[in-house]
Amino acid sequence: MRSDTEYVAEYAAETLAVTQAFAADRESQDVLVGMGDVVTRAMRAGRKLLVAGNGGSAADAQHIAGEFVSRLMYDRAPLPSIALTTDSSVLTAIGNDYGYEMVFERQVQALGQRGDVFLGISTSGKSPNIVRALIAARAQGVVTMGFAGAHGGAMAAHCDYLFRAPSSKTPLIQQVHIVAAHLVCALVERAMFPIQAAAE
Repeated sequence: MRSDTEYVAEYAAETLAVTQAFAADRESQDVLVGMGDVVTRAMRAGRKLLVAGNGGSAADAQHIAGEFVSRLMYDRAPLPSIALTTDSSVLTAIGNDYGYEMVFERQVQALGQRGDVFLGISTSGKSPNIVRALIAARAQGVVTMGFAGAHGGAMAAHCDYLFRAPSSKTPLIQQVHIVAAHLVCALVERAMFPIQAAAE
């Protein structure tokens, strides 16, 4: 059996390998640039970003929305983003009345407007409630974006932009997802507030 020190070293090495694979993947980087551009265009038009995920990805959704509404790299005006994972009354009402698979779909139908952007996060790419929300978003003219693992899963068919973390292991996928989310937010900040960006 490996010692704890060996386990930590191996995990750190695997994290580094996945991060290096992402850093070398120009196609994935171009996807993130595209995501930053579409969110920027939406927000310049007075639209918003909706974000959803389950478990750790729910925490990521809240993290991402917080970066937009508050700040990431520097002080600037708040940007409109809503995590669909935070209202316990809405989540439990929909889950009880319609089923858990509809908890994000119903919120997209209620809050999404043509020209908005929806980001669904699923490490497997197969979360039924994320897939349904993506389908609902497209039906309403909402631009669809996804964060998934290496295989993309069922959500790939319903995303206008799909970022695939180069791993099939959930914790490693989640680690790359938050880096990708920070990059999308940073790209939007740079585009929306160039004076502040230039001052950094």
